[in-house]
Amino acid sequence: MNRLTPGILLSVFFCTSAASADPPPFAPKSMAYVLQADKLAPSRAAAVQKLAASDRDLVVIDAAFSSDGDWTAAEIEAIRAGKSGRRVVAYVSIGEAEDYRPYWQKNWDADKDGKPDASAPKFLNSENPDWKGNYRVRYWHTEWQQIMLPAVDKVVAQGFDGIYLDIVDAFEFYEYDAATKDWLDDRPNPETGKTYREDMIAWVTAIARRARSKVPGFIVIPQNASQLLAHADYRNLISAIGLEDLFVSGKKLRSEKQSRYVLSFLDQFKPTGKPVLVIDYPKSQDIHDAAFEAAASHGFTLLLTDRQLTTLGASK
Repeated sequence: MNRLTPGILLSVFFCTSAASADPPPFAPKSMAYVLQADKLAPSRAAAVQKLAASDRDLVVIDAAFSSDGDWTAAEIEAIRAGKSGRRVVAYVSIGEAEDYRPYWQKNWDADKDGKPDASAPKFLNSENPDWKGNYRVRYWHTEWQQIMLPAVDKVVAQGFDGIYLDIVDAFEFYEYDAATKDWLDDRPNPETGKTYREDMIAWVTAIARRARSKVPGFIVIPQNASQLLAHADYRNLISAIGLEDLFVSGKKLRSEKQSRYVLSFLDQFKPTGKPVLVIDYPKSQDIHDAAFEAAASHGFTLLLTDRQLTTLGASK
């Protein structure tokens, strides 16, 4: 029988204690948000090294490195190990279908005219004119959710600490009334009998439950859709919220009046003590200091970066 020496026993004790210790509270003071990691550095290994050395508390990256394939568990751990307490979170779009993802079928839009072909699934809607290759979806359809939930499982299996959900504001597309040329808040969805907002909350809830059934405490961060913060169950569900374009508009800062609508919902979120992560895309270095001051005055974590999300940007 092999026996452990006292020194080895002591090492095992400390390793076991460290492994079983609760992670620190999720309260990032800085973040990186890089969706095109293949443009961050000249090689995949160099991208891992650069992300690891970034000194950011939170690193948000696409679930896949690039067309070369998904991040490996070892790569994610290397990025995480670059800073004590760091969390590495996977970006996943849940409100649009992207024609460069593995689930996409060419016959959904074979002629690439931005309109689903007859053979396309019922959940697929028209292409987003602002983002080529991204198609709106009827996110409440079971068929769409059955495609995306395995993607959530995959993120968990890869070893990410959480998931960063994009296009959570997809309900806004369905709230637009072409007849009045206006948006109708809390517009009912005739397919479900609930509002489009309630359907999105149900979708985010399904994702959170799926991930947390495998890893309790799994981080869930929706991007934008601040209107959903009016619902207490949603505020309790999510781990944080990410928001784009809150303080900056091009080369200028937004006025308090311009930001007030979103801030009014964040006022409801503030009592939870959960992080508010702001991602702004300035076109001038001159406004960086003022933007950071604005974020600090609200207690928010701010990232100033490029809209294509190819760099580390600046954060604090």
